[in-house]
Amino acid sequence: MQSRMKDPALVLPDALTSIGTFFKSVNHGALSDQLPEIVALRASQMNGCDDCVHTHLLNLREMGESEERVAAVAAWREAPLFTSAERAALELAEEVTRLAGLAPDTAPEGVRAAVPDDLWERLSAHFDEQQLSALILSIGATNLFNCRTIAVRGRGYAADSRHE
Repeated sequence: MQSRMKDPALVLPDALTSIGTFFKSVNHGALSDQLPEIVALRASQMNGCDDCVHTHLLNLREMGESEERVAAVAAWREAPLFTSAERAALELAEEVTRLAGLAPDTAPEGVRAAVPDDLWERLSAHFDEQQLSALILSIGATNLFNCRTIAVRGRGYAADSRHE
């Protein structure tokens, strides 16, 4: 499948600089290097973004993450390989990734669809406000990049030629 256009972040002159600044800020959130990649992998799997899945797989392998854990991300609820903090972060990734698909009428009357309180309590037990901010922004950015790649039928953002 042919890409519809160049990467939109390269078309708009200031976008790439802004994205770099954004990630620099998120990286000050004091999360481990692996956790944002693990949650990004899960969100990308849910969104069906094959280039993004491939990129996060490569990044996790380069970071020394075990093949067993990388392979288990899609089935993290059943796999005994993740800490309670990682489980809470993976659940947050799933909740936030699903938000866009929730119709306003699926939430109880007068309540906007949101991250469940019990999940927020578990997250707060493992992460401080700075870490939660980095985690939320990282998940949001992953969803942005997934949408960008899928919208333009992006290929090659993963910097390989497996589609050729």
